[in-house]
Amino acid sequence: MNTVVENFFLDKAANRHLDWLESEAIHIMREVAAECSNPALLFSGGKDSVVLLRIAEKAFRPGKFPFPLVHIDTGHNFAEVITFRDKRVAELGERLIVGSVEDSIKRGTVRLRNPQTDSRNAAQAVTLLETIAEHKFDACIGGARRDEEKARAKERIFSFRDEFGQWNPKAQRPELWDLYNTRVHPGENMRVFPISNWTELDIWQYIAREKLELPPIYFAHQRQVIPRNGLLVPLTDLTPARDGEVVEMREVRFRTVGDISCTCPVASDAATVEAIIAETAVTQITERGATRMDDQTSEASMEKRKKEGYF
Repeated sequence: MNTVVENFFLDKAANRHLDWLESEAIHIMREVAAECSNPALLFSGGKDSVVLLRIAEKAFRPGKFPFPLVHIDTGHNFAEVITFRDKRVAELGERLIVGSVEDSIKRGTVRLRNPQTDSRNAAQAVTLLETIAEHKFDACIGGARRDEEKARAKERIFSFRDEFGQWNPKAQRPELWDLYNTRVHPGENMRVFPISNWTELDIWQYIAREKLELPPIYFAHQRQVIPRNGLLVPLTDLTPARDGEVVEMREVRFRTVGDISCTCPVASDAATVEAIIAETAVTQITERGATRMDDQTSEASMEKRKKEGYF
């Protein structure tokens, strides 16, 4: 079989696979809209939430989304991502609700030793729960995927959270075929993950197929970094070099975006979606394992945060 014919059949197979994932995600999103009284869609400007927005467009356009967009802003996000977030929301003409960790710090519900420099990643859980309570959301749609991390691998698509926002893996409900139990009592809520069954490679292939725009830091660029514990820590006011460390100028890209204090780029010259797909297809390290300092504290760090109300 020649290369042209072989690529034709591979592309058809990949598209069928993406069609199936897209159809499942659309069904889940419509299920949320039909069964939940006051849902919200979490949108950070990252690649997974960008895919969720396209799923929402296909599920509900030409009408308005039946839910607002919500971002829990740590105040320590990459400027490129926040700029992209606001631009995308304006293009869609949808409503954005921003829950601020800075406001939680001022209220005293979040306490950090040094609010100016300490990681605010885990503190997002508190602000998220406050935002849910303020707006009385009974479901929050998020972009978590099972291939990202062990705790997320065992989470349901409709993830039940109790009145304290906590996740108990032993109290989750059966999910048979495409039947979901969405019932919650006042104060309880669901976290819903329509792209739970997608992989990082699926995400990038879908971005390529749909020609979705992303923040520029997802693509290869020159950046000052500090090699530390096997990671490349970006040089910023929040993450300065320590005594004895060397700052290097490297060509890098981000596989995931989050709080500056805990998110690292990877060495890469992939400057296009096609190059990232080729790179992703052969990588053996998960995106969080390669880029997130907070997930390297222990194997149970993500599960602990989820039990406290994290996404």
